[in-house]
Amino acid sequence: MSPRGAIVLIGFMGAGKTTAALQLAAERGLRAIDADQLIEARAGSPIAEIFARDGEGRFRALEEEVVCELLERSGSGDVVSLSGGAVTSERIRAALDGHVVVWLEVSPELAWRRVGGGRPLAVERGEFDARHDARLPLYGAAADAFVPASVVRSSLGRVYDAVAALRDAPRGARLLWALSASGEYPVYLGRGLLGSPVWPLDQGSRRFCVTDRNVAPLWLDAAGVFEHSIAIEPGEPSKTLTTAAEVWSGLARAGMNRGDHLVALGGGVVGDLAGFCAANYQRGVEVVQVPTTLAAQVDSAYGGKTGVDIPEGKNYVGSYHQPAGVIVDPATLDTLPAQEVAAGYAEVVKTALIAGGSLWERIAADHPIDDDVILDCARCKLAIVAEDERDAGRRQVLNLGHTVGHAIETVSGYRRYRHGEAVALGLLAALELSEQSELREQVATLLSRHGLPRRAEGVDRAAVAQATLRDKKRVGDSVPFVLVDAPGAVRHGAAVSGAQLDAALEALCG
Repeated sequence: MSPRGAIVLIGFMGAGKTTAALQLAAERGLRAIDADQLIEARAGSPIAEIFARDGEGRFRALEEEVVCELLERSGSGDVVSLSGGAVTSERIRAALDGHVVVWLEVSPELAWRRVGGGRPLAVERGEFDARHDARLPLYGAAADAFVPASVVRSSLGRVYDAVAALRDAPRGARLLWALSASGEYPVYLGRGLLGSPVWPLDQGSRRFCVTDRNVAPLWLDAAGVFEHSIAIEPGEPSKTLTTAAEVWSGLARAGMNRGDHLVALGGGVVGDLAGFCAANYQRGVEVVQVPTTLAAQVDSAYGGKTGVDIPEGKNYVGSYHQPAGVIVDPATLDTLPAQEVAAGYAEVVKTALIAGGSLWERIAADHPIDDDVILDCARCKLAIVAEDERDAGRRQVLNLGHTVGHAIETVSGYRRYRHGEAVALGLLAALELSEQSELREQVATLLSRHGLPRRAEGVDRAAVAQATLRDKKRVGDSVPFVLVDAPGAVRHGAAVSGAQLDAALEALCG
């Protein structure tokens, strides 16, 4: 990526690209350039008249000519806004290379409310929605940064700083902007990010680190310079209040204060524990998540859930503490043992079942777990968290497979099965409860192909049932389950009878 490239805003009509460009120009001293205005000047007439007089084909030809000229001469002091359909031109998509491309994502509902009936291609709602959906893959393929359109009216300056940092990132790195009720933060994803200048917090905040003894010799030096680092024993048995107290004491002895931040370098156990420690140390310090396992990179590093286990249940003590940022370097996966990659695959399948669409299609076809799959899993989770940060509704679907999975972990003392292996078994139980026998078999085949269990061997079925009833999501006398009607159609809060649970566990445990 050229350091001289402009910031180029793409996205569907109604995303607010022109407004964002003008706002950035005013806040950051940039030059805002609106491609539509240049097209109108070249044609000597408004875009609506071009459509009415010459048709969309003539407009697109003129747009391609003007935009390619514009991109050729635009540089780092410019912020360029393109029309919603500019990315349909292969020539324009090629010309975007060398610029930092920001996709302002807007739902068709919001876009219609903003522009419906007021533009040549916003006349009929069904066609409008179909056009929106057809362009999504083009926006996604062109984008370096994925930003919700709502930030145009809130934190656009912070987003710009995060986007501009991509100029210092390894080529191919991308940015997701995470939203939640309690905070916003950047997620950077790309190979080679560890050791690059990209970091979500400024240099005035000292870095302290929590990692584990497997990760430390592999990635601690690459992750940066730390004021102090603490390496815990790897694995779920370390995710306890005892370990948290040891971390807090170690940070205090090392002189960490509220102006510093904690880095969670490792998998889900490190991320949960370090996040919990950050949430409570001196009543709260910032945490940067640096996930090094597949499960953490596709799921647990995002959304701000932190916690520790107690003998009575997994994650029984915790808090919501959104990170200040997430750095995802898929190169860390190259050093993972095969069993850990397999354990993470269960979270990929879970997310794909929730997302449906193209993500599920790729996973169902046993597509390799590449950087794009990790990106799309992260996007799915972040979209859900943006809608419901604290499990009041939609976020509960992310517990798919986890109710029984957590119970299996609890009764086996967190030693027989890795978290992902238990989730894999939990997914099969959830699909059995959903009466989706064909889908269950399809998922079981995928899981076993990737080294995950199809049956819970050596686990007491009755104990699992009892542990399920103690799940932390229990409300009153019932535990809500997440069930699957079809990939992309997942519902939370489902009631399951004792007999149904017993039958599902019998199929799972024998």
